[in-house]
Amino acid sequence: MATLLQINGLSKSYGAQTILEDAGLVINERQKIGVIGRNGAGKSTLFKIIVGNEELDEGTVNVHEGTRIGYLTQHSEYEEDESVIDYLMRSSGKKDWECGKMAGSFQIKGEQLDAKVVSLAGGYQMRVKLIATLLKDPNLLLLDEPTNYLDLSTQLLLEHFLRNYKGSVLLISHDREFIKRTCNETVEIEHGKITLYPRSIEEYLVYKEEQLSRIEGLNIKTEQKKKHLQSFVDRFGAKASKASQAQSKMKQIEKLKTIEVNHPLSTTTIVIPPAEDKKGIALKTENLEIGYSDKSIAQEINLEIERGQKIAVLGDNGQGKTTLLKTLAGEIDKLSGNYKWGHNIKIAYYAQHIPATLNSNETVKAYLKRIAPPDISEQDIFKMAGNFLFKDEALKKKLPVLSGGEKARLCLAKILLQKNQVILLDEPTNHLDFETVEALAQALRDSNVTIIFVSHNRTFVEIVANGIVEVKNARVTRYHHNYEEYVYHLQKNIEEDLGIIEEPPLNLEKEERKALIKKVKEVKKRLKYLEKEIIGLEEEKTILLEWFEENPTEYSEEKTKRLAEIEKKIIEKEQEWMEAEIDLEVKQG
Repeated sequence: MATLLQINGLSKSYGAQTILEDAGLVINERQKIGVIGRNGAGKSTLFKIIVGNEELDEGTVNVHEGTRIGYLTQHSEYEEDESVIDYLMRSSGKKDWECGKMAGSFQIKGEQLDAKVVSLAGGYQMRVKLIATLLKDPNLLLLDEPTNYLDLSTQLLLEHFLRNYKGSVLLISHDREFIKRTCNETVEIEHGKITLYPRSIEEYLVYKEEQLSRIEGLNIKTEQKKKHLQSFVDRFGAKASKASQAQSKMKQIEKLKTIEVNHPLSTTTIVIPPAEDKKGIALKTENLEIGYSDKSIAQEINLEIERGQKIAVLGDNGQGKTTLLKTLAGEIDKLSGNYKWGHNIKIAYYAQHIPATLNSNETVKAYLKRIAPPDISEQDIFKMAGNFLFKDEALKKKLPVLSGGEKARLCLAKILLQKNQVILLDEPTNHLDFETVEALAQALRDSNVTIIFVSHNRTFVEIVANGIVEVKNARVTRYHHNYEEYVYHLQKNIEEDLGIIEEPPLNLEKEERKALIKKVKEVKKRLKYLEKEIIGLEEEKTILLEWFEENPTEYSEEKTKRLAEIEKKIIEKEQEWMEAEIDLEVKQG
């Protein structure tokens, strides 16, 4: 297997801060590697050094002959009036039909090819940049947070592409689910070192924990042995008759060395101060219409959301998810209809533009102390700050010098401290590493706060959401299935659009006729039983869905829970049925 890239003895510092120290990495053909590490660990710096956008302090980066690197960046490379097709042709040097073919694989077709790139939603602009990168025919892709601002449909398209891509991939992502689905190896950048583990991210994290436990166990045993030997020396060292033995014990103590363990990065555990615990309706909308003075985005919105619910707002980019949140937050006016929040509800709103409003000359520490409720202790304030990477010197930073990512994290810390009954979140995970993403998700899930959020991070949605609102084709409606089923159906639709057909199962070797006939009968019996079970579950599901349709403003926890149970059972039984059907086909030749 040919080597594409080799890094040896790489060191990089910014002032007194060491990012990478004597780090090494070898990338061969057809490797799919997820790159993980805390914010500031050096992931993006590594990519910039590889492509020559950053100078290294020491070491070598050898890009082998024949390696063609494709680097997906966040900054824009297209011109103000440039159409999609013109930009793709200019940046790649390829003909229009070649550009159109690649664009079609990411569902950019027809009129969209002639549209100005700047007129497209952020997720579609990212699609265009990705297409431009792929048209250069790279065999090593460097993808730095490619899922930022990508809607779920685009993520699924990118997933499909990466799984079938014949080249190598280095992928930085804060979405564990996306890494799991696209990468089978893991690189972690931590304490200045680069560790490559030839297994999935889940297996790597288990391995890392086991290794740490093993080393700690060995160190405990070593310390116990040293203590035992030292007690002998302390007791008998002064006695002439035991002097030689004591000297021997001292030498043994000197030889006993514990294994050095780098200080482990603390695992974030976020605790959200509880809001006043009340039951009832948090939000009710009646024939609500949202949009702008010159454009209606969605009409006839009728929703009822209970206090404490965690609602994911899902849909493709440009459909109106952010417009809905802005309207509910009072950032923009409704066009018609009504929406009403419950009595004495305090609402917080986080969106990408909010961090830019942090313009006071306070330090991080002073700002958080000022905005925190009086009953929040200073210790809890500092703990929340630490959860979002504001510790020690970072607490002394003044707000104007913070980076965009730091301001975003500070806004989230502020919102979580303030004991809001409702939190509206628009893409809260874009500046967080995946440990913090998952800690935030668990905190939101376990809190008694009502959460209405937009996120394209699947791990985050899976953990937090217990309800779904879909924004699609100028309508905003409750989706009465779970998130897993939502993703499943979306993926199936995309596969149909792309003409993806599953490979038929391979025929197995035939057994003796008598044994085969017996097994065929058993499988047919099993199929009939499963069919009856599925029909019964589907009938119950239909009755429940009819109730939800007839009572759109009512909420039944019992019916919602039962619907989720039925859907899960149907998926399980259908999977069993499919496996049995395949087994029958194989046995019948």
